[in-house]
Amino acid sequence: MSFVQIKHLNVYYGKIHAVRGVSFDIPKGEVFGFIGPNGAGKSSTIKVLATLLRPESGVVRIGGVDVPSNPMVIRKRIGYMPDFFGIYEDLTAAEYLHFFAAAYDIPPGQRERTIADVLQLTDLSEKAEAAVDSLSRGMKQRLGLARVLLHDPDLLLLDEPASGLDPRARIEVRELLKALKGMGKTIIISSHILHELAQLCTRIGIIEQGQLITEGSLEEIYSRLGLLQIVHTQILNLDDELMRRIEAFPGVDHVERQVDRLAIHLRADALAPEDLLAGLLALQARVRMFQPEAMDMETAFMKLTQGKTA
Repeated sequence: MSFVQIKHLNVYYGKIHAVRGVSFDIPKGEVFGFIGPNGAGKSSTIKVLATLLRPESGVVRIGGVDVPSNPMVIRKRIGYMPDFFGIYEDLTAAEYLHFFAAAYDIPPGQRERTIADVLQLTDLSEKAEAAVDSLSRGMKQRLGLARVLLHDPDLLLLDEPASGLDPRARIEVRELLKALKGMGKTIIISSHILHELAQLCTRIGIIEQGQLITEGSLEEIYSRLGLLQIVHTQILNLDDELMRRIEAFPGVDHVERQVDRLAIHLRADALAPEDLLAGLLALQARVRMFQPEAMDMETAFMKLTQGKTA
């Protein structure tokens, strides 16, 4: 059963129809990447789930609970992190978390342990007594994640969590999100960093002009578009005959012979990398290295969208 259900969602800002009949489901424990141009309707959809925006029409449920009708119930089950960080110049990181722990009604006797746990999870234990305003942008993002984890929510709503971060900070946030995924959290991430979404998400939704263009697993989306995936491999006993047999393998589009490896281009709708590996072994290939590339989310995004906003 789906944990997040959105059916025929419509959101207006005055006469502007920002979200136009969007529908998708997210099973519990999945990571859903929500991508699209600026102004496409990503943040509006997330704000509806966060109880910050009331939809014009549609069904929005989290864990079977109707979101617009039960905002206080929903807020106890979600953690929402917007794409900007509020300024708390006179608070330390620990004081900031104590403030929100009280707001979440965490019993006083549990607060110290809970705050220590989320600081450790976000690798901020050494910054507990540092002023929030002194933290780097990346540390502030991790502190924002620590805040939304205080009450152990079932669903995380992360609106551009890596926005404005330098490459190192993006990697740190990505690794933290992988850890949360491993903990079984259901996560919705709005982002423009398409390559990192491809590494992190189990499902993707692409939205443009307020309409959901496509939704599904990465493999499903690539299959619909007929995109290719590249697998790099080193085969110790490669000869012309084995090369011909690899090129003739069902689902292989073409093979490039490079200096120290083969680049095998697969049709995503016909052959998965693990099936290719099994096929190579069946051909008695001695495989030293086998490395599938992350699927080309940028190509899928450009092929599906036109860069328009609502």
